[in-house]
Amino acid sequence: MHASTPGQQPVDPQAPLANFSQCHDGITSQLEALAGLPELVTAAQRARAVANGALALFRDAVFEHHAQEEKDLFPAVLRSAAAGAERDRVDALVQRLTSEHRALEGLWKRLEPSVAAVAHGRGTGIDSGLLHHLVRGYLQHANFEEQQFLPLAQQVLERDGNHLAALGLALHLRHLPQPVGHI
Repeated sequence: MHASTPGQQPVDPQAPLANFSQCHDGITSQLEALAGLPELVTAAQRARAVANGALALFRDAVFEHHAQEEKDLFPAVLRSAAAGAERDRVDALVQRLTSEHRALEGLWKRLEPSVAAVAHGRGTGIDSGLLHHLVRGYLQHANFEEQQFLPLAQQVLERDGNHLAALGLALHLRHLPQPVGHI
């Protein structure tokens, strides 16, 4: 056997052609991996796009949505609910939904740095358990709100058209551009 350079197998003088065959094995396996590179690049680009979309979603929609519900919708329904069992139910639902908002926002704050890293092409990993918990939690939250709170809110607010109109106006005004003041 002859000495070899690092990373190479020693050449067997009794079977010199085996060295060429072994080289081809390594070369072809690496080339087969290289053939999958376009799919990996596409997956990385998709990961960056999904991460950027998630950052924008939370920055531009989720937190604002929670704020609108807590500032406009929940108080309007509480004010309009009939005293007694209805108001108690509305109050319990509002407390639950608000608590869920804080929990979901907290999960996002923990995930946000790793999602931002992926968005910038520097991601080395995301806590998949935490991500699953956020996604599953938000889907359950939205479903509960859609099935339980919003139908009740509709029932409570439509008893007095002025209450529903006031909520509509408040939401409309929140979405108008704010005027720039003069100095």
